[in-house]
Amino acid sequence: MHIFKDTHFDFLRWRWHAIALSALIVAAGVFTIATRGIQKGVEFAGGTVVIEQFDQAVSIQQVRAALEKSFGQDISIQEFGDPSQRQVMIRVAQVGAESGASLGTTADALEAALKQANLGNFRRQGTEIVGPAVGRELTTKGISATVLSLAGILAYISFRFQLSFATGAVVATMHDLLVTFAFLAFFGYDLTLNVIAALLTITGFSTNDTIVIFDRVRENLRGMRRDSIGTIINVAINQTLGRTIITSGTALLSALALFFFGGEVLHGFAFTMVVGIITGTYSTVFIAAAIVSFWRGSAPTRAASHAPATASTGAPPQPQRKQKPQRKARAS
Repeated sequence: MHIFKDTHFDFLRWRWHAIALSALIVAAGVFTIATRGIQKGVEFAGGTVVIEQFDQAVSIQQVRAALEKSFGQDISIQEFGDPSQRQVMIRVAQVGAESGASLGTTADALEAALKQANLGNFRRQGTEIVGPAVGRELTTKGISATVLSLAGILAYISFRFQLSFATGAVVATMHDLLVTFAFLAFFGYDLTLNVIAALLTITGFSTNDTIVIFDRVRENLRGMRRDSIGTIINVAINQTLGRTIITSGTALLSALALFFFGGEVLHGFAFTMVVGIITGTYSTVFIAAAIVSFWRGSAPTRAASHAPATASTGAPPQPQRKQKPQRKARAS
């Protein structure tokens, strides 16, 4: 299936604009995380999460006022799911013992405080409790999984292609992670195990798209030896443009379906996938390709710099024979 035929877009022309835009987003994300922080999910921070469904409508302020007397300010309250269901998610950093019958002490204390405030009848819809030791272990494993995946990408592409290609792919992948973290901070999403799973998924997605383009670049290096690396990269991106749009478009539609219809539990995962698919496609074209072009320069490729002006057959040049002077014809 061909969407575009014989396109000649100059993608590398916009590489500096793209790098400036990415730098601006990453800087804004770092500033947001440094000032407001990024909220960790209960899996990493440890704590107790309780979802309560009320029979009558209650406001976040009413629930907070009822719980601050017992739990202080270190508590997070937000609406959960469809507003018509009147569900409230309450998260508190305190936890009971990590094993035994006292594991749900904090959850029971939350419900007791709500009953004392006379907010009406309510039913517990879900509970999640993670101790601090488990949270630290999950944090360590999440960081290790991300670092090892980046190291594996660098090693594979260095072996399969060249170091310049591997560097471009790793820089583009790190760009995707930083931009995704920035958007998670902008929109206030929690860093949960689902989000980590989405981050690792988009790492593989972005790398796969990058390898497809790099493979076409390597093929073009054999037939376009007299052209600069920038020209070769532009041709490769145009040749794979239809495939990139089809692959990224179908993946984006699936992520959007999860975001709108997957429910509150998958909201963070789907949002991370949407941002990751968009920025992964963008970084493959404008970041990874730009890194390779910077690395190798604008001169013709190495094969071209040693190529003769005419087509070479591989045989050594033959010495030229001296031609005998021709005799002048005698006039009759």
